[in-house]
Amino acid sequence: MSPISIVVITLNEEKRIGRLLDDLSKQTHQNFEVIVVDSNSDDNTRTIAHGYEKALPQLTVHKMENRGTSLGRNTGAKLAQHERLLFLDADVRLAPTFLTDALHKLEKNKLEVAGVYMGADDLSLTYRLGYGAFNAGLWATSFFFPTAVGACIFSTKRAHQEIEGFDESITLCEDCDYVRRAAQTWRYRMLSVSFWFDPRRLEQDGFFTMGLTYLKANVRRFFLGEMRNNEMNYQFDHYRQS
Repeated sequence: MSPISIVVITLNEEKRIGRLLDDLSKQTHQNFEVIVVDSNSDDNTRTIAHGYEKALPQLTVHKMENRGTSLGRNTGAKLAQHERLLFLDADVRLAPTFLTDALHKLEKNKLEVAGVYMGADDLSLTYRLGYGAFNAGLWATSFFFPTAVGACIFSTKRAHQEIEGFDESITLCEDCDYVRRAAQTWRYRMLSVSFWFDPRRLEQDGFFTMGLTYLKANVRRFFLGEMRNNEMNYQFDHYRQS
């Protein structure tokens, strides 16, 4: 299987970045580099990331002076050495066979860009049902108006460059815009693999509140286009680090 560049964006993730890097060190597919792009964190995120340099020999940590989700992903893509890209958030968790399974499916289906489902095996029944509904929506929209979870997106340098990367002017759903534009040139699909992420976002915002927010956002995008002026008054970077 081909090598891959993994771009991890961070902002004050000292309590979570180590878990993800540990998961990456245990992957059955080890032909990859990891690029941690840190948005000038105020905590020990970069120090902890550097601590995994022995476990991950192809690890680099890049500090940005400015903050921004899309800026971080685009910065990491520019630094990447390999054609295949994987964009991850710092609070993602991966099974040991994640890369092996995902790369096999990407190559078998000849996909340039693909989304990944959210796993909820260790969560309550309510969360599992909610995740199931959300994943069903990701699958259904992939055929006509692709949406994705930005915490875990596969791409390639060719695709990334041709669509000019993530749109840094978009304030909400920049990940969905990315895969929508990519799907205009390449076939886009969801991979039948899953990742997990820290449920603090759901717990702090409220499961149904967050779900409704993203449903409204994507309905608005479908009819009115992308949001570049925080039209829904969404508060960013507000999650507590507990």
